[in-house]
Amino acid sequence: MCNNKECAKYFKSQQAYHRCFKELWKKWSSYGKAAGRITLKQTSEEERRAVGGIIGKVFYEETIQFSFLEFEQGLQKTRFAPVNMKEVLEEYFGETLITTQGRQKEEQERRKRFLDRIRGYFEENTDREAVTLLWLHEMISDKKYGYQLLMREYAKDENQAELMVRNVGNAVMKLKELTKKDDEYPLAVLAAEITDNPHYFDRGTTAGLLFVHAICCCEKMELPENAHQWRKLLMKVSVVPDNISSMVHAYGLRLLTDQGWHVAYDTFCDRKEPYVITMENMKGIIGAQVSKEKAYVVENEMVFSYLIHNLKNLDYTLLCTSGQPRSVAQILIPYILASGAEICYNGDIDPDGICIADRLWKKFGDRIHIWRMSPADYEKSISKEKIGDIGRTKLENISHPVLKKTAECMKEKQLAGYQENMLKELLKDMKN
Repeated sequence: MCNNKECAKYFKSQQAYHRCFKELWKKWSSYGKAAGRITLKQTSEEERRAVGGIIGKVFYEETIQFSFLEFEQGLQKTRFAPVNMKEVLEEYFGETLITTQGRQKEEQERRKRFLDRIRGYFEENTDREAVTLLWLHEMISDKKYGYQLLMREYAKDENQAELMVRNVGNAVMKLKELTKKDDEYPLAVLAAEITDNPHYFDRGTTAGLLFVHAICCCEKMELPENAHQWRKLLMKVSVVPDNISSMVHAYGLRLLTDQGWHVAYDTFCDRKEPYVITMENMKGIIGAQVSKEKAYVVENEMVFSYLIHNLKNLDYTLLCTSGQPRSVAQILIPYILASGAEICYNGDIDPDGICIADRLWKKFGDRIHIWRMSPADYEKSISKEKIGDIGRTKLENISHPVLKKTAECMKEKQLAGYQENMLKELLKDMKN
């Protein structure tokens, strides 16, 4: 007859055994049997005497070591014998002992039930050939198209993860309806219709990223690497992102439509006034025309305003990207180059500005002229602003010959340069 309960009750009444039993529990959880060595550090004399009494040893040092098997064999020689070590531990801690292998198996079964519920939901609400089911099949079977993202959210909150994948799946189903109707649908309206939250699928949100994974699976496309590619991906499936915040400030640029030159922009050019072009304005635009076969592009709004103010009544084309060129600029630049014109680009001579200029040159080639960003220009534009370790790292992979030399100068001085310090030079170039 086993005396597991009586044995556990005795050891619970003896505080000297508590740390020992905690380690025994851990070892059984790992190995599923009486295995492994146990180390107890900074033990009291009472603890050493208690453990030694079970395994038949005398411990003198504060750190003691013994095997689980020694302890169990010693326990089987006490008045409680015979005992089942696993049941003694369960009685001692008042809970079922599950091994690491058992926990892993249990977690695998739980995850399978989670994924099966998701599949079951869409099987009940769609036909077998539905795009959402195809996405789920590829995501789960190949562990791609958002699988790792979904599992990370599942680990945080299973219910919220299930709700998110249902929302994304329903949004993907809606996309197919839009494609058939050849309609454009604002992203915020789609999100609100599916979830009541217009920002649910915004770029940067977890749901928004999973939505992009699903679209890429259905369209057999790579994940977008930047905001411009993300916008293009959504528009490919008839979803229109925010078309107002993506903008360019412009002066002297005429835009072409199927019906001829756009009257509004012609008027701005004739009146010699600056204006704003948003993605919404770009609908129907098929070309562009600059003044004197050259367009100047600056990064900073203040620089743009200064040049406009000091170049009154002159014919020129000037654009302002306000930092990283957004989708409008990425569409306008090819139109300008296709017209036969050249582009002179000037940005801040700091790590981000150098990287932006280098990426534009890599993308569009030598017809993008890097303007006033040489080492000599850097010396004129230099400030007291430190660039830091992250900034220096950004300067490691610059390809443009001039920008590469400027980057080396910047790494040496560790100071940023800014367009505002070169306003007169920029103005002089444009006047000439």
